[in-house]
Amino acid sequence: MEEYIDLSGDGGVQKRILQEGTGDDRPSKRCSVSLHYTGTLDADGKKFDSSRDRNQPFQFTLGTGSVIKAFDMGVASMKLGEKCILKCAPEYAYGSSGSPPNIPPNATLNFELEILGWKGEDLSPKLDGGIQRFILKSGSGKKRPKAGGLVKVHLVGRHEGRIFEQRFVEFCLDEGKEFGVVTGVELALEKFHQEETSRLLLKPQYAFGAQGNSELGVPPNATVEYTVTLNEFESVDEMEMMSPDERLAQAKLLREKGTKYLKEDKHEPALKLYNRALTYLYNQTKEAEAIMLAIHLNKILCLQKLNHHDEAKVACDDALKIDSKNVKALYRRGMSNLALGDLDRALRDFSTVLEIEPENKAAMNQMTICKHKIKAYNDQQKKVFANMFTKFAQSDSKKAQEEQSRQPDVMKQKFGEWGADEREHEPTRFEQENPDVIMLNDLHTQFRNM
Repeated sequence: MEEYIDLSGDGGVQKRILQEGTGDDRPSKRCSVSLHYTGTLDADGKKFDSSRDRNQPFQFTLGTGSVIKAFDMGVASMKLGEKCILKCAPEYAYGSSGSPPNIPPNATLNFELEILGWKGEDLSPKLDGGIQRFILKSGSGKKRPKAGGLVKVHLVGRHEGRIFEQRFVEFCLDEGKEFGVVTGVELALEKFHQEETSRLLLKPQYAFGAQGNSELGVPPNATVEYTVTLNEFESVDEMEMMSPDERLAQAKLLREKGTKYLKEDKHEPALKLYNRALTYLYNQTKEAEAIMLAIHLNKILCLQKLNHHDEAKVACDDALKIDSKNVKALYRRGMSNLALGDLDRALRDFSTVLEIEPENKAAMNQMTICKHKIKAYNDQQKKVFANMFTKFAQSDSKKAQEEQSRQPDVMKQKFGEWGADEREHEPTRFEQENPDVIMLNDLHTQFRNM
């Protein structure tokens, strides 16, 4: 019989393995764990709870205080598929209060556990499971890196067990792409503590995407794994602790860095820096408004280069709230409307530019393009509807003739010989029962005369 292993160091939590697990991995803090358990009182063996009786695995987040201390300690020591007995002293279970009515005060408990599986902590912005963290070594301190701060890290990248990247790198958060750091690593680092080492499981959208990386030997749409150690990071002052002048200076610095990237056609990092710069500019001085306007205008360019035209229009509106007659914002909004096929709005934007600057050749050219597109669209629609009504009229005329041929004597007896005036004032039985015939014929005549 296996002996008990002392997990707590004081005999308060002891584990006896019933079935060895597989592999070397164990769940870490903040992993979402799934297991079966059966709890009994150590004194008399009476069962007080069981997930197996409910035929429903128990799930919880490890290391967050959502279960008794003994559960956290025991489960963190288990491998996949392992079964064990966990003996828990009262101070690691329900203590002197117990858990009435089934668990008396100061009760020692036994749990039979079987760990079924676990998932890493989800660090993805949309909580889609795209960035999972498994903490291998906990960090120290309470502070964490922030966007804009310098970080020094060690990376080991793997795909299907093969190491494709291993290096030390330092960079400012939000600029990792310029240093070959994938998005998932950069986002995860904002949750790290000093000297933490974690394993990150990254889905393609947070790694190398649909393109992969041929230089590193990573195929398209690959899920990859990174082991990341945060060695050092620069503390960034809290915005609330900064004076208005300090915030303004920070916004200027970020704007300059963003513009450097923009000139190099590196639109994604430029956009991140512009967005960060705007967070510092909530004091409404004239200088702050001027800088804010300039940032919005450059942000629009980035968004348009990335084909994010809906977002670009929002940025144009933000710029126009500051300066309602800003020609660049109006022109660029017109370009986004044009790209989105909203020709009427695009035409209005370019017209407004010409009201402010009558000699603006770029706006004149775009107005000409809009008008040509609008005319081409109208001509196309006219042909579509004309052909449609022609077909309807021919079909309905044929039906009317067939109706007449089936009932010639009745029609003559009632109306006499057909004449133009009679048809105008006395509709046929077919037309009475099918009023759409008259409407379609009238519409066809209108289109024919256009």
